[in-house]
Amino acid sequence: MTERALTLCGLAPLALIGCVGAASAERTASLPAPTYRVVAPVPPLPPRPPARTFAPTPLVTAIDTMVENFGGKVGVAVKSIDDDWMISKNGDVPMPQQSVSKLWVAMTALDLVDQGKLRLDEQLTITRADLTLFHQPIAGLLKNGSYTATAGELMRRAMTMSDNTANDRLLRRVGGPDAVNAFIKRKSLGAIKFGPGERLLQSRTAGLNWKQDMAMGRAFQAARAKLPQGVRRAAFNNYVADPIDGAAAAAIANALARLKQGDLFSRASTAHLVTLMESSRTGAARLRAKVPPGWRLGHKTGTGQDFSGRTAGFNDVGFLTAPNGRSYTIAILIGDTSRPVPERQQLMQKVVESVVANHRG
Repeated sequence: MTERALTLCGLAPLALIGCVGAASAERTASLPAPTYRVVAPVPPLPPRPPARTFAPTPLVTAIDTMVENFGGKVGVAVKSIDDDWMISKNGDVPMPQQSVSKLWVAMTALDLVDQGKLRLDEQLTITRADLTLFHQPIAGLLKNGSYTATAGELMRRAMTMSDNTANDRLLRRVGGPDAVNAFIKRKSLGAIKFGPGERLLQSRTAGLNWKQDMAMGRAFQAARAKLPQGVRRAAFNNYVADPIDGAAAAAIANALARLKQGDLFSRASTAHLVTLMESSRTGAARLRAKVPPGWRLGHKTGTGQDFSGRTAGFNDVGFLTAPNGRSYTIAILIGDTSRPVPERQQLMQKVVESVVANHRG
């Protein structure tokens, strides 16, 4: 009896365990399948930065060598719009712009067009009181003392013919030099200054006080010739040392890149200025002379007064577009040199040749 009772007592716990295990299995089978959610999502990996593209070494070397061997005060900048590299040799040194500064007048005008404050078909009258000096073909159109043109025509004449009077009349319409400098600052164009307008710029460079009768014929040149050489030399040296219209080649190259990319104006105004620059035929022996077939150049030249074999600004700036659409901006500013004009032109031509030779298409 005692043995049988112990056996039953020993088996009892196992039976209970078996019953509990079966019940747990049944309950587990009847539960819904578990679901999982992430309470704190894992942040995605940051995008890999694009591979940096560097300027072609042969092009860097070529531009460095050209500028170093040239002699004088020279600034060169070349920027790839598509690959975002820049080559700059003395590109941060302000140089006399001369008629390159017509770019900023046109840009200020187009900015007003985009704001609805100016229309390109707005009529503007030019009188003898508006005449400037040097190259002003519009002066021949004054009949009975005046000529009426649209703002668009004045811009076209200024940009494609470098007409000084057309530019200064448009300058007066957009608000004068202060308005242009304010535009440059507002658009963050960098180390670029706009001067006092053609008449004051040229008279100060020569050492003269401007009088409006100097605008007629060759009266300005006659008055300048009467000045003592010391007066002219001092005025010339002061200007090239610290040009009131000074600009750095790198800043111009960046500004032109932003223009070409449509970063400054509406699509219509961007296309208008790009087309005008590509229509210009000034400076045939400068950048344009070595532009290959199939390539396009849009540019603006600038040339200052001569004194003792030196020129107060001998420039060409623009954008060069390859047949495949890839573009470069080029700014070459010769602030002061005794090298002959053909050699200055050859420097510009060699820069274009080097850019084309190192083009990655």
